[in-house]
Amino acid sequence: MNTNLPTEPILGLDRVLDVREIPCSIKHGLILRTFLELQVGEHFILVNGHDPVPLFYQFSAEWPDTFTWEHLMKQPEEVRVKITKLKATVAKTTPEHCCGGH
Repeated sequence: MNTNLPTEPILGLDRVLDVREIPCSIKHGLILRTFLELQVGEHFILVNGHDPVPLFYQFSAEWPDTFTWEHLMKQPEEVRVKITKLKATVAKTTPEHCCGGH
């Protein structure tokens, strides 16, 4: 199985990152990389099959006061979260290997 993150731009003009069909082995790193690559003031909309609460806690621990996390939709099979970068950030983990085999 290929666990490498894509090298091409992740977000299109719609700013949506739909990770529902992406294997867990790369999903977490892809989300982190997407956030880290944002410019201050930019956002993306994360679409997932469940509420990514552990990811919110990781963002809060690694980059406190540097983002907003706004739920746009909470359905049993689809959750949409708008994540906006408020301040410059530095990676504290390597996105490709950040979720400990999760």
